[in-house]
Amino acid sequence: MLQRTPLNEWHRSAGAKMVDFAGWEMPLHYGSQLEEHRQVRSASGLFDVSHMAVVDISGPDARDYLRRLFANDISRLTHSGMALYTCMLNDQGGIRDDLIVYYLSEARYRCVVNAATREADLNWMRTHADDLDLRIRERRDMAMLAVQGPQARVLLGSQVDAAVARQMDELTPFGAIEHGDWLIARTGYTGEDGFEIILPSRQSVDFWEHLVNVGVRPCGLGARDSLRLEAGLCLYGQDMDQTTSPLASGLGWSVAWEAGDRAFIGRAALEGERAAGPGQVLRGLVLDGRGVLRPGQEVRLSDGRMGGVTSGGFSPMLGKSIALARLPANPGDTGSVEVRGRVLPVRVVKPPFVRQGRVLV
Repeated sequence: MLQRTPLNEWHRSAGAKMVDFAGWEMPLHYGSQLEEHRQVRSASGLFDVSHMAVVDISGPDARDYLRRLFANDISRLTHSGMALYTCMLNDQGGIRDDLIVYYLSEARYRCVVNAATREADLNWMRTHADDLDLRIRERRDMAMLAVQGPQARVLLGSQVDAAVARQMDELTPFGAIEHGDWLIARTGYTGEDGFEIILPSRQSVDFWEHLVNVGVRPCGLGARDSLRLEAGLCLYGQDMDQTTSPLASGLGWSVAWEAGDRAFIGRAALEGERAAGPGQVLRGLVLDGRGVLRPGQEVRLSDGRMGGVTSGGFSPMLGKSIALARLPANPGDTGSVEVRGRVLPVRVVKPPFVRQGRVLV
């Protein structure tokens, strides 16, 4: 039986097309994925992301524990309201999951992990807690919403306390405000400015409706995927997994090498890969002709070496198909992909394709 977020009935009553996503019944769109995509780029969109797992980690040993668990270093978080993106690795340097971790207060942190890896992540976290003095608590009592787009700050700010709205104005990317049971963070998955709000599930429907009433348009997972693809953001299970490292996934920037004595899980394997140089890289593809790039298609580089599409689809902003692809190192600028029996030329580019409403390739 599919799991449901607290907003499930609202989605159904609004006519959303519901689909199975990682065991959750989620809205794909409310009529037009294309219109929802454009709404986020031009104004603001509202996403139910309550299928994501919220996990609180607290206790005297929490900091040292997370410094070992994550490839990025949470000691970079020095005061309440700071957050960072990181990968959680296996011993071979493969990515078990990617996530955001928030510093809430001394010895109290919050992680948001992917829905598809929820149970595996929790098991891994608990396995590596050993006999440490800490508590790992999954917050199934919380929901999560995302307000994204150039009008996100103004419209979201109109629905919170004036003092909170002023704090929101001062937030930089990956900054957050803890207000009672709520956490409001300047984060997102669209390449636009925006916020993600973690709040008690019992309050989520009312707050969702307030946002809709002031003009924030509900959007489904379809637009969320095409937006993140334009932004060049990886999707776990497609663009990265336990067999690929951050260095081969365009995420080397999220590995903190400083503090050489910080023995985070997977470090030894990553150091070996870094010394040898990654054999593969993640790059963008642009198909200037007709056709659609899809995951699983083979990519042939101009020198004959082969790679593969990991994520692909139509870009509303470019008006053509784009993709992320895992390619051999130093792939050059051109290649080809076979699409329905036709061999079509593609450009090899460095993502993102679109950022803050601007086409970059």
